Amino acid sequence: MISIIRRVIFGATAGVGLALFGAPAIVSVLGFKAGGIAAGSIAAKMMSAAAIANNGGVAAGSTVAVLQSIGAAGLAATAKIWLSSALGTLGGIIGAKCF
Repeated sequence: MISIIRRVIFGATAGVGLALFGAPAIVSVLGFKAGGIAAGSIAAKMMSAAAIANNGGVAAGSTVAVLQSIGAAGLAATAKIWLSSALGTLGGIIGAKCF
């Protein structure tokens, strides 16, 4: 019984850590930086494709716009709570089954 509880706690902690630290780090690695989109990055390619599809502009609320917002300002408090809840729960389930 204690072993299962430890596995659930480990998985949930990993899920919350991914939500709070991993998601912003992944967005940054893609090229969505605080100062704008990094040249030559995946983000630049995404922005180019979005601009071509929208006749030269990037639509507000599009994937590129949302990711740039996360890259520039980080995740909002509500997004952190939602991601922590979702990924913490998912991590607990995976931890109980796999570890």
